[in-house]
Amino acid sequence: MPGKNLTRDEAVTRAALVAVDHYDVALDLTTSDTTFRTTTTVTFTGQEGGQTFVDLIAPSVEAITLNGEALDPATHFDGVRITLPRLAEHNTLTVDATAAYMNTGEGLHRFVDPVDDEVYLYSQFEVADCRRMFTVFEQPDLKATYAFTITAPAHWEVVSNAPTPEPTPVRDGVATWAFPTTQRMSCYITALVAGPYAVVRDEVQTRRGTVPLGIFCRKSMLEHLDADNVFDCTKRGFAFFENEFDCEYPFEKYDTLFTPEYNMGAMENAGAVTVNETYVFRAKVTEAIIERRALTLLHELAHMWFGDLVTMKWWNDLWLNESFAEWASTTCQSEATEWESAWTTFGISEKAWAYRQDQLSSTHPIVAPIRDLEDVEVNFDGITYAKGASVLKQLVAYVGREPFVAGLRAYFAKHAWGNTTLQDLLGELEATSGRDLGTWSKLWLETAGVNTLRPVVETDDQGLISSAVIEQTSPAEHPTLRPHRLAVGLYSVEESADGPLLVRTDRLELDVDGAETAIAELVGRPVPDLLLVNDEDLAYAKIRLDERSLATALAHPRGFQDSLPRALVLGAAWDMTRDAEMSARDFVDLVLASLPGETNSTMLRTVLAQLSSAARLYVAPAHRDETLAVVTAGLRRLAEAAEPGSDAQLQLLSAYAAVQRGGDDAAWLRGLFDGTTTLEGLAVDTEMRWTLLTALAGTGAATSAEVDAELERDNTATGRERAARALAAMPTEEAKAKAWQDGVEDTSLPNSVVEAIGLGFTTARDPELLRPYVERYHGALLDIWESRTHAIAESILVTYYPTVLADQHLLDASQGWLDANADAPAGLVRLVAENRDGIARALRAQARDADA
Repeated sequence: MPGKNLTRDEAVTRAALVAVDHYDVALDLTTSDTTFRTTTTVTFTGQEGGQTFVDLIAPSVEAITLNGEALDPATHFDGVRITLPRLAEHNTLTVDATAAYMNTGEGLHRFVDPVDDEVYLYSQFEVADCRRMFTVFEQPDLKATYAFTITAPAHWEVVSNAPTPEPTPVRDGVATWAFPTTQRMSCYITALVAGPYAVVRDEVQTRRGTVPLGIFCRKSMLEHLDADNVFDCTKRGFAFFENEFDCEYPFEKYDTLFTPEYNMGAMENAGAVTVNETYVFRAKVTEAIIERRALTLLHELAHMWFGDLVTMKWWNDLWLNESFAEWASTTCQSEATEWESAWTTFGISEKAWAYRQDQLSSTHPIVAPIRDLEDVEVNFDGITYAKGASVLKQLVAYVGREPFVAGLRAYFAKHAWGNTTLQDLLGELEATSGRDLGTWSKLWLETAGVNTLRPVVETDDQGLISSAVIEQTSPAEHPTLRPHRLAVGLYSVEESADGPLLVRTDRLELDVDGAETAIAELVGRPVPDLLLVNDEDLAYAKIRLDERSLATALAHPRGFQDSLPRALVLGAAWDMTRDAEMSARDFVDLVLASLPGETNSTMLRTVLAQLSSAARLYVAPAHRDETLAVVTAGLRRLAEAAEPGSDAQLQLLSAYAAVQRGGDDAAWLRGLFDGTTTLEGLAVDTEMRWTLLTALAGTGAATSAEVDAELERDNTATGRERAARALAAMPTEEAKAKAWQDGVEDTSLPNSVVEAIGLGFTTARDPELLRPYVERYHGALLDIWESRTHAIAESILVTYYPTVLADQHLLDASQGWLDANADAPAGLVRLVAENRDGIARALRAQARDADA
């Protein structure tokens, strides 16, 4: 019998055989701490005499009954599938089984709060993990209705997709909740969240009437929950989306549930959205993270229509679910909330993610070929989300906002509660816009790779422009040239009371297509000090600066008054550095000179991460220590000079702590940690204490006893993760060996702790500490992939890879593994290849920097 990796062909075959009507799912959550009883009765129609299978991943099945006939679990259940022989036209299947709680953030995750020893459960089912909780035809196009009956401790809150009923007492301390039947939906957006969660309630007025709202979090986190802000953002989203889509909210209530040990940002379960608990802020956080939380809340709310009401037929249209939610949530954020510059944030952060992903060997068309579940599990990437949203934004401009929205409204009206493909949406957009989208789809959705746009300017003996063109190139592996609608900005250096400024003197908008596009309007004009292709960030493309413009940018790093052109220039410089066209040390100098006075939080977050990567990975080894010293000194100077209590102060100090090398820097951090030194306005709160202590641990300036003492002070789930990371960061062979043992070889730790250990493990001021793990890492890959769940395996493969070595030996080891394991599972090969790609790029950048 096939395994748990459902293929598209199998899904098509099964959908032709069966149509699912309804599930009755009864769970008893009081049976043990490791397992629970799950009894599922599913009614469905079938092809008379046909044979198919239903999905269940469970330790054991006690009984299977199909149309009154008992089937022997020993011969019909293999641990992941149950074979169903001799279907009737109308079928009733009942499966009584024992399922396992998970600690990986998949299926039904069980968490014990160290603060009060209370148990909290939550489900995470995308891509295909509801089969870990109940018996199900696990594919998105076999929609059905669901009725959940849950037996659990009586003091718990129990939440699912339908409104929570009054519980019925069963015995002392135990009750049963019999939920009403849901609307028709895909199985991956069903949900169960249970435990003694604290709840804050409100309501929102919608087109369907009053919709109850709830916000849930662990009791020990309630004091940190800013419910008013979450409710306000949610209500703004309701009003915006109902108006934009001309479609009432589809479900009966809307709960936002902050859950612990979560693998992602959030999940769009119908009417019961689960959100990463890190968005309940225990301490001061950056404005970038607060803005990101708002985007996440709106992203999941947008899914209630696009994804939940109307759902993709198969996972090859996952990108459309996610890209649409990205576009819709960013649009809502920019037009209906305080975050009016949301598209600037998108350009600075999300598009940078897309560009990075699109240049890996694993890049794929936005409409990716999804052969099976393993393909989709690794496709939650920068192309599926950020590139797709960038292209949707371009599509809105191409067809017009009003025709685009009209097409969406027709799409929701026609396909409500059904399953669709990309062509269903494009058909509605063609009808409302009058445009043929076939060519657009082929060029933008069905090809991979990112284009580069480079201005080439020639002048005459008078210094006037005699020729100006935009050259478009593509990578050899993906030789597609695409049409772009973009703006070109002309900037001049002008003196002001605050020093030289880069002032835009003109803006030209044009269509770029093919290998060369002439900018006829520039001919005969003086050469501007800086020519910015893709000003305003309208197009999805990497950009380059001509020689004069680059010199101007380097000479006036704080010249732009607006953050977006500054972000575009810094982004171009970053791309040039990554592409070995610019010295990494020049990039470091540019960033350090650009940081003073920067107030855009996402800009700071992005460029500080790039600064760290450039200094640690892209600078030539011969210059690295000197460069890191320059970076450390620069960041400390900037942190000390930043406005007291500002976002910039918080980010600059955190970045400094992460790169400092010990000695006097560690002594200063020690003073901040123990209070003998102060920095005006700096809140040395719970999170800042962990930031400082982890930095000290990473240079050997803190002991394990100090980490244990801090954990006792912050004896919470987050404190446990922070302590694990700090201990793993210690610069000793013993600390690295224990981190490897605990995170990779010990299979008992939960997902969040495994990831925290991995992040600490690869923190190494002396990269040679990780040299012995190059061979161990590659030698363990197949076993990790085969023995762990996807979420844990992917976490280990990414976080434990010794990137900081960034040398030929590591590149050869990864390439050697790939050469020797060409027949390994595709998802594993992809992750190893992506790691390899990062090292190959670093070596090219190092070679360029060595020549500077």
